[in-house]
Amino acid sequence: MTKRTTPYNIKEKQDKNAPYRSLIRAELADELYEKILNIIVIQKRYRNKDFSAKELAKELNTNTRYISAVINSRFNTNFSCLINEYRVKEALHRMTDKRYLDMTIEEIGTLVGFANRQSFYASFYRVMNETPNGYRKRHLAAR
Repeated sequence: MTKRTTPYNIKEKQDKNAPYRSLIRAELADELYEKILNIIVIQKRYRNKDFSAKELAKELNTNTRYISAVINSRFNTNFSCLINEYRVKEALHRMTDKRYLDMTIEEIGTLVGFANRQSFYASFYRVMNETPNGYRKRHLAAR
């Protein structure tokens, strides 16, 4: 039997049942959810390559366990995956926008908040199931 490997060492998501997730009050979870959406989506803080759950918790005067609980229950993912999904979504637009055609894939990855090429390619592949170069070529050829 051969072991199946995936590109970029992507691991299957495992469900975890952390007891602290049920300890957060619904009202507090709703409030944190709205604030998290504002910071990540509206303010586009995901563009900061150093943005962390610890920084988000400090800004919201809470702890990382509550941040984690809200992101897991409301977004059905973890902090890193959530941030990277928004980065990939923005990269998708920029990679096919004529204003950014002179930029390399790596420059776009940096622009949307990825710290390095490897993390950009791995996250992109995890979300889109194809490489950034493949995506860009396919969409530019369709024009």
